[in-house]
Amino acid sequence: MNTHFSTHPVAHRGSTAALIACASISALLALALPAQARDRQGTATGPQGNTATRDVSRQQGDVSSSTTGPRGNTASRSVDRTAGATTATATGSRGKTVSRNTTRTSEGSQTTVTGLNGQSGSATITR
Repeated sequence: MNTHFSTHPVAHRGSTAALIACASISALLALALPAQARDRQGTATGPQGNTATRDVSRQQGDVSSSTTGPRGNTASRSVDRTAGATTATATGSRGKTVSRNTTRTSEGSQTTVTGLNGQSGSATITR
C-alpha cells in the first residue's frame, strides 16, 4: 500500500479557503436565525436495574425540567427569565413547591424566596 500526503502549502490552500468560507457562513447563519428551543432527555440506570428519566427544555433563557424516579415519582423545576425578572419554581415528588422571584432595576434587585409551608423571606440589594 502506497500512501502519500502532501505537506506543501499550495496543496492545502484551496481546502483551507473552503473550510474558512463554510465556517463563516455557518457563523453568520447562527447569528441571523432566532434561538431555537433545545430539548433533551436522559435516562440513568442504577446497579439494581432501576431507572430514572430527566426531560429538559430550554428556550431563550427559560428552562423547564422534570425528573421521574424508579417508582414513578416526578419532581419538576422551571425558570422564567426576562430582562428585569427571574422566577424559579421547584415542585417535589410529593407536590410541595418552593419558589424564588427576583426583580432587577438599575438601582439594584429584590429577591423573595417562598418555602414549602408558604413562609417567605426577602433580600434587597442596592447599588
